[in-house]
Amino acid sequence: MIERIFENSLWSSRFIIILAVVFGLLGAILLFVVASFDIYETTKYVISTYLTHAHPEHFHEEVVGGIIGAVDLYLIGVVMLIFSFGLYELFISDIDPANKCDVNGEKGEEECENQLLAVHSLDQLKDKISKVIVMVLVVGFFQKVGHTQFNGALELLYLALSITAVAVGLYFLSKVGHHH
Repeated sequence: MIERIFENSLWSSRFIIILAVVFGLLGAILLFVVASFDIYETTKYVISTYLTHAHPEHFHEEVVGGIIGAVDLYLIGVVMLIFSFGLYELFISDIDPANKCDVNGEKGEEECENQLLAVHSLDQLKDKISKVIVMVLVVGFFQKVGHTQFNGALELLYLALSITAVAVGLYFLSKVGHHH
């Protein structure tokens, strides 16, 4: 009897994961709001610049930097969503609405596998999150490159080599998990 009570208590302790799920979702929502506000501010800046017929020296870099920065925040928000969904599915329960098929515009009873959010192990969760994190790093890299001044052929060669390294890394990353 003591063993059963202990095991039931131990099994029920998995619900502490709800804290990570809820606050992960809250973090994702906040990141989406902040990124959307950044896009809004960039849009206001572009419109006001064109209405005043002013064209600041680094106008394009500022606009592209603002948008890329927002994309970066959106991607981090996606990481938080994947993290929250994955933890919930691993420790609590499958997310039923994500696994229902849409049959002729209506919800069917037939189960479908939603590959975007399907997480069946910690390794799968880690793989999904790491791929999005790599994309965040790539976006951050290109944001930094956009603000860099190149003063010679050697620096341009380094830029070309770094872009090649990113491309090769993305190619191999796309091959991870695909079995041929």
